[in-house]
Amino acid sequence: MKVLFVCSGNIKGFEVIPFIKEQGESLKKVGIDVDYFPIVGKGLHGYFKASLELRKHLKVNQYDLIHAHFTHSGWSAVLASGRTPVVLSLMGSDAYGEYIGVNKVQLKSRANTLLTYLIQPFTKAIISKSQNIEDYVYLKHKSYIIPNGINKEKFKPATTDFRSELGLDPEKKQILFLGSRTNVRKNFALVKDALEHLNRTDVELINPYPVSHEMIPKYLNAAHVLVVPSLMEGSPNVLKEAMACNCPIVSTDMGDAGWVFGNTEGCYLSSFKPQDFAEKIKQALEFSERKGRTEGEKRILDLGLDAETIAQRVKGIYQLALR
Repeated sequence: MKVLFVCSGNIKGFEVIPFIKEQGESLKKVGIDVDYFPIVGKGLHGYFKASLELRKHLKVNQYDLIHAHFTHSGWSAVLASGRTPVVLSLMGSDAYGEYIGVNKVQLKSRANTLLTYLIQPFTKAIISKSQNIEDYVYLKHKSYIIPNGINKEKFKPATTDFRSELGLDPEKKQILFLGSRTNVRKNFALVKDALEHLNRTDVELINPYPVSHEMIPKYLNAAHVLVVPSLMEGSPNVLKEAMACNCPIVSTDMGDAGWVFGNTEGCYLSSFKPQDFAEKIKQALEFSERKGRTEGEKRILDLGLDAETIAQRVKGIYQLALR
């Protein structure tokens, strides 16, 4: 089976977004021949222009199926596909919009939600990363919830101490924030306010953004606690990656964080109040001092969130779509 991944190519430093590339490479391991068509260009005009380029590509390259990632890429695929079936992966903000505050969505981003509703009849299958994304799929007969899988060869508990390599202060407890401080949805302000409430001189915040995907496992294995204060996500990859590395975590209660955590000790859900987030960081630090690492890796395997298992599930959807 030959599949074309259609996705954004607008992320600086990456031809294809790392977690999309990871899924493509995992599918190759289960017998799927995957090519990539990254779209460079933003807005409706950029994605419409990309559909013309994609149509030319499809005239000289034959595929059994197109797998589009994000609704805008989906429209490029639908407009260019002809008779080739399209599977669409919804990523998050293409379904629920762009969050700019607690329960507050940017009005103009509602256009993405509308585009997500309109595209559904033109797809063979729709993959949502989490339940809160799937809520926006009304054609339930073609809807599937499948989070991104985790590469267990890359994200795993380390036997090496990376703290010296990363230049981390051995006298401090490191709180790791991997998001962009300027991205409103990543909600860095909550971490900043929480650490002021925590008021501990032995704690330091590290934020190595932007960072290569190859370096992330080192930071997750070196940090005492990962914080994910996002206003909204679908199925945040960083949570699953951190759990696979047995890193203690504090996350706001959004997306599928609660489901991923389950009852894993050392992983804490917080509200959006700085005092509560600070308290959860305190508890996570105490856990780190007392027990060191979590059993998150076991939870990831129990949920079947390793890349190989997820690849088999996606392959099954391809087979259904081709029928």
